[in-house]
Amino acid sequence: MNILFAGTPQPSAKILEILSQDKDINIVGAITKADKAQKRGKKLEESPVSALCNKLNIKTFKPESLNSEEFKTEMLGIDFDFLVVAAYGKILPNWFLNCANIMSINVHYSLLPKYRGASPIQSSLLNGDAITGITFMKISEGLDEGEVIKQFELKINDTHNKVLLENDLCNLAGSKINKLLNEIKNNKFQLTEQDNGAATYCKKINKLDSRINFLESANEIFNKYRAYYEWPGLSFEHKNIIIKIKGMYIKDAINDEHTSKKYNLTKDGIYVKTNDYMIVITHLQFPNKNVISASDAFNAYKDFFEN
Repeated sequence: MNILFAGTPQPSAKILEILSQDKDINIVGAITKADKAQKRGKKLEESPVSALCNKLNIKTFKPESLNSEEFKTEMLGIDFDFLVVAAYGKILPNWFLNCANIMSINVHYSLLPKYRGASPIQSSLLNGDAITGITFMKISEGLDEGEVIKQFELKINDTHNKVLLENDLCNLAGSKINKLLNEIKNNKFQLTEQDNGAATYCKKINKLDSRINFLESANEIFNKYRAYYEWPGLSFEHKNIIIKIKGMYIKDAINDEHTSKKYNLTKDGIYVKTNDYMIVITHLQFPNKNVISASDAFNAYKDFFEN
C-alpha cells in the first residue's frame, strides 16, 4: 500500500521509520515543517522527519502554505492509499484530506475526546492522570474531532515525564499501526463518533508556564516538573535571578528543621515548603551555567540562599 506521511518531531520520525520497515508499505513521500534557523548562526536545522527521509531516500515536502497552487499540484500528482499524520503541526485542509484513496488517519496521544489539541501528553501529566493512551482517528476538518478507529490504553507511572511518556506512547503507536492499516485496507474496522459533550481541550503551553512560586501543592509542582521536562522546563525566581529546577522529589513529611526559612540548602538538596508538603530540589541550573547538584550548590551558593 502507498502511504504519504506527515509529521515533524522525533516521535513522528520513529513512527515513519517503523512504517518504512514493512515490506508491504511504500512511503511515497513525507510532509514536514520547513527547516528553521538555529539559535546561533545562520545554519538551518531540519526536522527529525526530514533527517530520516534523507537517510531513507524518501521525498520530502516542506510547504509554507498548504493551500498554495504549487503544493496542491504536487499532492494531486501523487497516488496514495493512506495519509498518516503524527504531530505534523499544521491543520490540514479538507481538499488534501480527500486525496487519500482509502483514508486520512491521525495518531493522537490521548484517549479522545479527552485532550484535543497540541499538548495532550503534558496535559495528562499536569492533571496527574493514571491512564492515557493513543487514538487512531479518521481526520476531519475540526480539531481532533474525527471518528475514532481504535484506541489503546497506557498506564502512567510515577517516573514518567513528558519525554519518557511520549516515547512509550510512540512505541505503542508503532506496535499497532501496521496491523491497523491492513485492517482498514481489508475493510475490517469500525468508526465510532466521539462524544463532543465530553470533550476537553489542551491549554497552550508557553514559556511563562515554567515559573513557580511554591504556593501550589507539592503534587501540582511535581506534575509541572514532569509535564514541562522537555520544554519550557521548571524554574523559580530568587533575588531577581531565574533558576531552573533540573531534579526534584516530594518529601511527604514536614520536617521542622527545614521549615525555619524559605530555602533550606543542604548537601542533599534544597528543601522548599509548599502549601502542603516539602519539595526537595536535587539539581539546579543558574543562567548561562551548567547543571549542578545540590551538593555543589551548597559549596558555591550557600550564602545566596541563606541571605
